[in-house]
Amino acid sequence: MPIDDRFKYLGRVKSRYVRADRKERGRLLDEMEAMTGLHRKSLVRLLGSNLQRQARQRERGCVYDEEVEAVLAVVAETLDYICAERVHGSLLATVADLERHQELRVTPRVREKLAQISLSSLRRHAPGPADAPDHIAGPQRNAQTTWQQQLPAGRIPWNTETPGHLEIDLVHHSGSTASGEYVHTLQCIDVRSGWSARRAILGRSYVVMRDALYHILEHLPFAVQELHPDNGSEFLNEHLVPFIREYDSTIKLSRSRPYQKNDNRFVEQKNRTLVRHFLGDRRLDTVTQTRYLHHCYQLMGQDYNFFQPVMHLVAKTWVPATATTPGHVQRTHDTAQTPWTRLCATAVLAPELQAGWQTQRQALNPRALRAQIYQALDHLFHYPNATLGQPESIYETLAYPERWPEAQAALNMAEIKDAQKE
Repeated sequence: MPIDDRFKYLGRVKSRYVRADRKERGRLLDEMEAMTGLHRKSLVRLLGSNLQRQARQRERGCVYDEEVEAVLAVVAETLDYICAERVHGSLLATVADLERHQELRVTPRVREKLAQISLSSLRRHAPGPADAPDHIAGPQRNAQTTWQQQLPAGRIPWNTETPGHLEIDLVHHSGSTASGEYVHTLQCIDVRSGWSARRAILGRSYVVMRDALYHILEHLPFAVQELHPDNGSEFLNEHLVPFIREYDSTIKLSRSRPYQKNDNRFVEQKNRTLVRHFLGDRRLDTVTQTRYLHHCYQLMGQDYNFFQPVMHLVAKTWVPATATTPGHVQRTHDTAQTPWTRLCATAVLAPELQAGWQTQRQALNPRALRAQIYQALDHLFHYPNATLGQPESIYETLAYPERWPEAQAALNMAEIKDAQKE
């Protein structure tokens, strides 16, 4: 029980304690001892006072000095200034990764202090989201379409036990105007492990959507069991749904309920932290920007999936209303772990596949990787936007143009025209 709450509780019980007889006082002391965790003599002393907190007469010495804070600053920068709750469970593992790549030198004394630091102390001494540098930048109700009627609506349960249940969404990068073709980000989040994947597309035609989704599905370390988009026509149309069923007929297709963002809550959260946080609201609308954004997303995927610890909900409990507080749901979260750690804990990866991904992780320097991400983003933002009247070819942004006949034909025609001009 927090100290302030303890004094409030004792203040309410004090009047009963003063009026009670010896036997009743004993019973009240038993109750207060169980509630506060204080010794009976301490309770008797407090109840005999005015129950006002006294100023500390002697300040405690500094436990976590500048050396510890310097290490925490490097860890915070490496993990992109995430909250202390996410850092706490993976602090020593992150320090070990940085030491292995010679980004840190930690003395035994500092390592011992890092091992014993509490969450509240970490909040005080480590830089958090508020300290991060500034790198960033009403619907109408329509009748359900044929595809919406075919797919079940709802949400993927938060306590899903196996990986492979993906929430997917599209993030627009149109800037201040939605006119013309511009870049979108197709993002997928696995509910069980938190594993994420992104792919940039120019426009949102079925050609680029199909290519991006195929690329993501081919590069996931686990088998996909379910795809769960919102009700956008870019997902639910006569081209993309049949393509998914042809790609793997065992994949379950579901969708969010209209105007219920919580049905896609995991990917909606990551749209902000993994896309908007890095790209802001600027406009991207060229082939060059789209192709270079593929490179940025490859680096960001490695950083998030291998090194960024995240917390997951493990329990929800209804707390009844009291005289002073309304009833509410109390959520309990687990210790923060990286998506890779969570994925390994599910034991769905074949040993040789897990060893290959682990080798890839071991070769990555998390601090250098973060620097690469922001260097790549700075490079991306220096590319000029599209010129008015000069359309960009979406086929030049595809990962697998050879798989799609219409894309291959368009690229061949463009090559012939270029040759004729020369």
